[in-house]
Amino acid sequence: MAAMRQTSQNPDKTMSMLDHLNELRRRFIASLLVFGISFIIALVFYSRLIKLFTDQFERIENVLGAKLFANFIAEGFLVQLQTSAIAALIISLPFHLVNICQFIFPALHAKTRTIVSIGLVISFFLSVLGAYIAYFQIIPFSIRFLTNSLFIPADVGILLNYQKSITYVLSFMLWTIITFQAPLVLEILLALNLLNRKRVFHASRYIIVGTFVIAAIITPSVDPLSQCAIALPIIVLYFIVILIAKIFRFGEGQGKLPE
Repeated sequence: MAAMRQTSQNPDKTMSMLDHLNELRRRFIASLLVFGISFIIALVFYSRLIKLFTDQFERIENVLGAKLFANFIAEGFLVQLQTSAIAALIISLPFHLVNICQFIFPALHAKTRTIVSIGLVISFFLSVLGAYIAYFQIIPFSIRFLTNSLFIPADVGILLNYQKSITYVLSFMLWTIITFQAPLVLEILLALNLLNRKRVFHASRYIIVGTFVIAAIITPSVDPLSQCAIALPIIVLYFIVILIAKIFRFGEGQGKLPE
């Protein structure tokens, strides 16, 4: 629901369905424009952007003599579009979230708006944490692990496909960032009393197993160590969420939104 307009002809401050649709269209166009500008910025600085991802393979290029290669003529162009689009989405994401919140906030209670606003701030820090862990810890370890001599004999050469290798790094980072939002969503649901804290805690064994299953599905790498590197921080954050909920007495209501 969009913002309620205060007009003399509309003392109840309500909006018609057409007004809602016009407001939604306006915000969608604004988000599209911001994404387009971010995409152009990503294209302008593409040489620096792509180096962030190719640097992940620098070690195996130096040690093992492996080299990134493109096996069809349009591959570089497609990688540029893909990388710039994902970078533009990440850059413009804060604007999209604020835009969505401005659209729905008038329909929410004051306390709910406060909880969601705090959640957005925390979401930013969780995204940074997820990107940091993925880029500096999990991805380098995964590449070293999968290219060691246990799996690839010393007399076997390595040719790394350019598009698949960049997609590997991009998808790893993107899924890690998304996955790190799960504890925040759980905390918000507890703060709004939409979930019962004790029931969530008692379901911990299923949540732990489910976390490992999801990590195995979303991780582009097939090795279990990389999957554990994603799942374990999420599990730690899950128990931190339960602890915070206990301290602030979240999740003790009967599933009603706060007034």
